[in-house]
Amino acid sequence: MIAVIQRTLGAKVKVNSKIISKIEQGMVVLLGIQKGDTINDAHYVAKKISSLRIFNDEHNKMNRSIKEVNGSALVISQFTLCANIKKGNRPSFIHAEDSKPSRDLYDYFIEVIIRNGVTVKTGEFGAMMDVELVNNGPSTFIVESKN
Repeated sequence: MIAVIQRTLGAKVKVNSKIISKIEQGMVVLLGIQKGDTINDAHYVAKKISSLRIFNDEHNKMNRSIKEVNGSALVISQFTLCANIKKGNRPSFIHAEDSKPSRDLYDYFIEVIIRNGVTVKTGEFGAMMDVELVNNGPSTFIVESKN
């Protein structure tokens, strides 16, 4: 499982030009689920993200978690994170998990973040979405369950 996390001052996701979710301060989590990922992978990544100290304290040091700044997470499923682009110029998605197991792990991932005290908003699983955000910093982090 791979997650790309972007610290944000605000973000929203649209489906068919309609805003379906939005947050203010917090993080956008782009979540890719790979073949072979399990509940353990989802649990690890969700717990790590819930505890990451990537928000600034009063000394402008990254020392606070999303919970400590009362931030929200906007979680977006993104199978393209699992693309293999080593050969040729067209991405291969053979490492991306199939829809049903991905959906189950995506839902579990969200449950774990919520249980860890983070407010969560989501995109629409499997839909074509437009995501807008103000990347604060810019600050972008990658969390992988296999590394």
